[in-house]
Amino acid sequence: MSQFQTIEFEQSGAIARITLNRPAAANGIDHVLGRELAQVAARCADDPALKVVTLTGSGRFFSAGGDLKAMAAQGGGAGAYVKGLAHDLHKAISSFARMDALLIVAVNGTAAGAGFSLAVTGDLVLAAESASFTMAYTRAGLSPDGGASYYLPRLIGLRRTQELMLNNRTLTAAEALDWGLLHRVVPDAELRAAADELAARFAAGPRHANANVKKLLLVSSDHTLEEQLAREAAFISAAADDADGQEGIAAFLGKRSPEFT
Repeated sequence: MSQFQTIEFEQSGAIARITLNRPAAANGIDHVLGRELAQVAARCADDPALKVVTLTGSGRFFSAGGDLKAMAAQGGGAGAYVKGLAHDLHKAISSFARMDALLIVAVNGTAAGAGFSLAVTGDLVLAAESASFTMAYTRAGLSPDGGASYYLPRLIGLRRTQELMLNNRTLTAAEALDWGLLHRVVPDAELRAAADELAARFAAGPRHANANVKKLLLVSSDHTLEEQLAREAAFISAAADDADGQEGIAAFLGKRSPEFT
């Protein structure tokens, strides 16, 4: 296990596990956690052996978002401090979104503000039954960050995004699932096992094919139909020449389970 002040990080084979670890501060993002999250995300993105990264929080919170106490302590320098936090958080989110490995987020408790923003960036998002979700930015006189204004309209539409950002509605895990923010809700005691089981399944899967799914979906809203069709054709033809693609085709035709590299 590598050493960070505010994050627990461990890697086993093709799977890496990240745990936000400031439980006494509700896993609030201060300058240390923001910097370390950016560092660990870049590390995961640069590792060709990784297929899956899981992200969760320690204690009762996934993350309460930006650490307001740390912001207030800056006095007249709060703006510069928050800009630095946002810079590091956004570097982390960009790395997670563009890395080949899948990101599985396991929301173990309250996800508020930037914690909410971070949670929904996962390629697959699980939540404990007791988890809750609230933007809460405008309640503190702030506007959203962490990619919320990018991801939420795409996931749930404009009107529901406005409800979350302007009215600061709090969603239960069941409501978040119904709205389309999550993939699955599980009993609290089963969250870690469910995330590990999912990670193991994808660690045995085709890395490049899964990475291509991420890449295609990331840009699908920005391309014309023809541009996206061209991108799909390029990716699937490259996959057909890849060892995993050849193994997958052979296994399908041979009616056996594939053994991806």
